[in-house]
Amino acid sequence: MKTNLAAFNTGTYHAGPKWKVLAWYFCNYYVLNSALPWPYAMKRGLLRLFGATIGKGLVIKTKVRIKYPWRLTIGDHCWLGEGVWIDNLEDVTLGDDVCISQGALLLTGNHDYKRPDFPYRLGKIHIESGAWIGAMAVVCAGVTCGSHSVLTVNAVASRDLQPWMIYSGNPALPVRTREMTSHSVTFLNAAAI
Repeated sequence: MKTNLAAFNTGTYHAGPKWKVLAWYFCNYYVLNSALPWPYAMKRGLLRLFGATIGKGLVIKTKVRIKYPWRLTIGDHCWLGEGVWIDNLEDVTLGDDVCISQGALLLTGNHDYKRPDFPYRLGKIHIESGAWIGAMAVVCAGVTCGSHSVLTVNAVASRDLQPWMIYSGNPALPVRTREMTSHSVTFLNAAAI
């Protein structure tokens, strides 16, 4: 037996009405995936228009790609850095105060390599409040990133991340507990120097 990509089909998977998918393709390309710094409010409004649930204060940098906004829920005060790709063939949910850094990929779909027709294997992604997905990191289908977990630069999360843990590597493994401290910033008086 060997791989037969000619036999591939999407099975029961359905992206949405063709008109909506096509309309979103152009909006995503010319606004979200653009290098032009469109206002955040405009980007939030466009996502909501296409069915996304968006909390207050979402920051969306340039060159962001979102496959299907109608499969996206984002909490309050989240950040999407430059070049973030949310490839959401399935639902993606971000809690409050989630940071997705530059070039990170949230990947809800894969293929079943055990079958010759290479069908989709899809899974929802849930990133809980306070979590941080580092630059160029990948979160795979079916993964939950626990509250305040951290996935470091270039790491790949193929399994759930526990709350308040920092993960690194491919596959991502826990390296230490995340600790947060409060501090005050001291500004030096230039005249005193």
